[in-house]
Amino acid sequence: MAIAHDDPMSSVTVPHERSSVRAARHALAAELAAHGIDRQMRDDAVLVLSELVSNSIKHAAPLPSGDISLRWSIRQDRLHLEITDGGGQTRPQAAVAAVSSLGGRGLDIVRSICSAWGVTEEGEAVTVWADLPRHAVA
Repeated sequence: MAIAHDDPMSSVTVPHERSSVRAARHALAAELAAHGIDRQMRDDAVLVLSELVSNSIKHAAPLPSGDISLRWSIRQDRLHLEITDGGGQTRPQAAVAAVSSLGGRGLDIVRSICSAWGVTEEGEAVTVWADLPRHAVA
């Protein structure tokens, strides 16, 4: 896993495998803590990132390198997250899962926590992005 800090967005590249969810969570949490982001915001951001990376691994192909690209930026009013993969058969969309369903709630969680989220495509690459509002600090 490599972290780049060349511009306002940090980037991490992780393998397209389940163990990468943990690595991605730790990288984001560490950077947010280093920037003094409060615990609740860190927890929310890590949850959203976990859901999006998990969805990428489960439902999409990796990038040609075999990896997933993660980017984030800490802005004055929000935290912006991006997860880029090689795309899948369908595009991500939030849905209401049946009460008896064992899965299918991830994007609904993302929708509940984030002020906005969406999907962009560039060639074969698909990016799911999400914005978490920053809370005012007393």
